[in-house]
Amino acid sequence: MRIKLLPYILVSLLFTSCFHTRQLQENVAPIATVDSSTAAPVRKIQIKPGAERTHKYFNKLRNHPQVAVVANQTSLIRNTHLVDSLLNGGINIVKVFTPEHGFRGSADAGALIENETDAKTGLPIISLYGNHKKPTPEDLAGVDIVVFDLQDVGTRFYTYISTMTLVMEACAEQSIPMLILDRPNPNGFYIDGPILETKHKSFIGMHNVPVVHGMTMAEYARMVNEEGWLEKGVKCDLDWITCSGYNHHLFYNLPVKPSPNLPDMNSVILYPSLCFFEGTKVSVGRGTEFPFSVIGYPEYVDKSFSFTPVSSTGAMNPPYKDQVCYGKDFRDSVQSLKDNPGLRLRWLIDMYNADHNKANFFTSFFTKLAGTEKLKEQIEAGLDEAAIRQSWQADLDAFKRIRSKYLLYRDF
Repeated sequence: MRIKLLPYILVSLLFTSCFHTRQLQENVAPIATVDSSTAAPVRKIQIKPGAERTHKYFNKLRNHPQVAVVANQTSLIRNTHLVDSLLNGGINIVKVFTPEHGFRGSADAGALIENETDAKTGLPIISLYGNHKKPTPEDLAGVDIVVFDLQDVGTRFYTYISTMTLVMEACAEQSIPMLILDRPNPNGFYIDGPILETKHKSFIGMHNVPVVHGMTMAEYARMVNEEGWLEKGVKCDLDWITCSGYNHHLFYNLPVKPSPNLPDMNSVILYPSLCFFEGTKVSVGRGTEFPFSVIGYPEYVDKSFSFTPVSSTGAMNPPYKDQVCYGKDFRDSVQSLKDNPGLRLRWLIDMYNADHNKANFFTSFFTKLAGTEKLKEQIEAGLDEAAIRQSWQADLDAFKRIRSKYLLYRDF
């Protein structure tokens, strides 16, 4: 009897094996390319940003007569812009708000963005930058819900989390609900950097969090809302659509560049470490084909690597325009950052130590980026990377305890 059943058992096992193999292939078929944790071989994992999970929110939005959207060039459902998809789905959008770099994402960092009308849809586009960073009551008049969909890069000084905070605040003040379509954080696999001190609060650092916070936009919004970080203690009527297939162990490769000077994944991964140089005499390669992947300036002592910034889209007047800069190329360091996550302070320390005119190395902007005066003082005093990192460890541990309350995805 046992022998007679053997062929049926083998066939059954073969069928089951084929089914599970096919299911696994479906689950890992990539929509956006993602590398798994470096502890295991690289594999493809299917991740769907919140915007792509239309069955979760389209019907909800159809119940709102007048919808406003905060969006830019990263707000896509596959290859279609979110605004177009919502309109095609019968949702009545009445206006679009857009952050730094504009609706198409081509403006220089810090450039004044004017209000305009979208040529394709005829919708009014309201800039949330310059002197108009927060929606006014007039901007939100008649709006029933605000949908927020921006791809962030996971650092305190990248201004999209500041825009999100001010939109939350405006919605709370006008009793308008806000829906966040969450997206993976490409630098969401670690936490590092000094905690911002309140006296150094600005648009490039609004909250007492580290430089690299390891949170998605929806996670960050939950923290801001529940920790009482909105002005005057208001609280936003907040909802969110999570990503599927994402967790904080993963490296998410962005399908669209989030801003003009982060054109590829090299720049996105290097950005947290190299952005500190924006507060120094050193160029980060704006005006080249590889911004935030290289650093240098004309007087640097080592002449083995050079680049020449020129006027270009997103960098119309870059530092050291048309001048040869000598410095370092970090494009080969990206894998090391994935293998051993953390800010590379030694790059900053080494550049400072090599400079012959140290008195002019740092600019006043450096403290805004760092969120503290201590980092500059520590570098000038000759502290090494390990000692500096140890000095902010207690603050990081306290932040991690706050952060853990608001996570929506499995943590690293």
